[in-house]
Amino acid sequence: MAIHRSDSGRAPDTRELAKLARSARQGDTEAFLELIESLKGALYRTARTILRNDEDCADALQDTIVGAYQAIRSLREPAHVQTWLYRILINACNTILQKRQRQSLPGTLPEPAADSPVYQDVELREAIDRLEEPLRLVVVLVYLEDMRIADAAAILGISEGAAKMRLKRSKAQLRSWLAPADMGRERSS
Repeated sequence: MAIHRSDSGRAPDTRELAKLARSARQGDTEAFLELIESLKGALYRTARTILRNDEDCADALQDTIVGAYQAIRSLREPAHVQTWLYRILINACNTILQKRQRQSLPGTLPEPAADSPVYQDVELREAIDRLEEPLRLVVVLVYLEDMRIADAAAILGISEGAAKMRLKRSKAQLRSWLAPADMGRERSS
């Protein structure tokens, strides 16, 4: 049962993911690998949003896969496997960020984000990358990963209302950055 992102970029069907999770929970390694394969692009993009560094993303994904494989039998609700995996990933990313902060020297600049095929518009990508992490992460989960607000909120460990507020603040910030500078002057002419 092969499931992958469709050509439209839509996420895999949650029923199929739950079916794979149930099989993986019962010890089916192939089902676990297929589950990871179907979500690896979305997991990578989320890690990239948080870490902004390919090497760290690879470490976070590896930690996520190993951690999920070791804990798959403890997954209580297979229907929520995607949320469960994102939570593991975000925890792995936060651990890497904490290590990075302890190792970084004062005054060092963060690495610039590399081009990503997820963003078609360079200006939009740069604007999204400039958002503070809590705002950036909710934008990526809801708009780029096509997740329901409730699911994104669960992954981030916040209320649905807080997720909606972050989206509203993100949109306002993005509009202000992306609005043409001379828009007001054109109207007055």
